[in-house]
Amino acid sequence: MFPIFQIGPVALQVPGLVLLVGLWIGLTLSERRARRRGENPAHLYNLVFIALIAGVIGARLTYAATYPNAFTTSPWSLVSLNPGLFDPLAGAFIAAAAAAIYLFRKNLPFWSTLDALTPLFVVMGIAIGFSHFASGSAFGIPTQVPWGIQLWGATRHPTQIYEIILAIFTLIVIMLLDRTPWSLTPGNIFLSFISLSAVSRLFLEAYRGDSILLYSGFRAAQVISWLVLAACLVLLGLLIQRNRLEEEITK
Repeated sequence: MFPIFQIGPVALQVPGLVLLVGLWIGLTLSERRARRRGENPAHLYNLVFIALIAGVIGARLTYAATYPNAFTTSPWSLVSLNPGLFDPLAGAFIAAAAAAIYLFRKNLPFWSTLDALTPLFVVMGIAIGFSHFASGSAFGIPTQVPWGIQLWGATRHPTQIYEIILAIFTLIVIMLLDRTPWSLTPGNIFLSFISLSAVSRLFLEAYRGDSILLYSGFRAAQVISWLVLAACLVLLGLLIQRNRLEEEITK
């Protein structure tokens, strides 16, 4: 794995660098989609910027509140770029809350905005896979399959590569769907992405070696994925039904 890229005296965190590249590519694709559909891409940039800043600050402060001893001897670590000093779950919740506040204050259409941001989400899924590969995190269970990789003292399933392949497959499917009448109903593209991501997670978690297990032996991420998938299918059904009713009314 390649957690650090050394350029002379400068040490670059490869996982973080990969995520930044993914953010740039994803925003570029979202901007192109917005322009193609006559939407204002400036709102997307503002929303992502606000969510990113709020998420990063929130993730670091939450981690500091949870593990204060990590910063008592070195207060400057609060502004460190070390990705291990963040609480990603708290950061995601705070980023989502900040994005929601901006969305409603600017009176942006909820589902259409999520559809516009879907290219960013899909590309970030690929970037996260490469980030995991670079850092060696999200590793697989020990295996004897011929394509296993040596990691942490054992031959393991290359779950990071599985993750990248599934994310690329999701990108291809979303790009194809976005060129069909399916994409004309606001919310369909975003919910399709979430559904595909949930199915991918169900597969990945079966081979992950660092999964959180519940008392019953089920993997927590798989349980959440089943719930998310069910919710997405219900919402897709409701959106399709509402769209049909609106078409009948306008006739």
